[in-house]
Amino acid sequence: MTIEFTKERLDKVAELISRYPAGKQKSALLPVLHLAQEQFSGWLSVPVMDYVASVLNLEPIEVYEVASFYSMYNLKPVGKYIFEVCQTGPCMINGSDEIINYISNKLNIKVGETTSDGLFTLKTVECLGACGYAPMMQLGKIYKEHLTPEKVDAIVEECRAKAAINN
Repeated sequence: MTIEFTKERLDKVAELISRYPAGKQKSALLPVLHLAQEQFSGWLSVPVMDYVASVLNLEPIEVYEVASFYSMYNLKPVGKYIFEVCQTGPCMINGSDEIINYISNKLNIKVGETTSDGLFTLKTVECLGACGYAPMMQLGKIYKEHLTPEKVDAIVEECRAKAAINN
């Protein structure tokens, strides 16, 4: 697989870099990593991160440290649906540990793993900023709130149904 942005993405990268003063292209790193993750199968391999470093004229370590710090970047292949369950204080007090265990048992995966069919990945994340709706998780761009085992079952079935339609 050739690691190279499409012409449209390269134009977007140039536009992002132009928002910052000369020599401050590192400021564009977060959105450029998003572009890379979208184009290259939903995750950032070392060669992809090296490519991003070359495009932004950065040292590879500068890209690795940012990509590994933020939970929104995937450093290994992930499923079509990523369950990002909040594990900070308010969610834990309201049962996020139980929800994480329930999802883990239901899907037969541990945190950080993907189901064998490639549909689901389970991740734990730090605060998602919706403490009043705990326990909660992010699924794509949507928050799933006040989670219970029954709500998790419905979410899993909804995702499976969507996947079946799209195949």
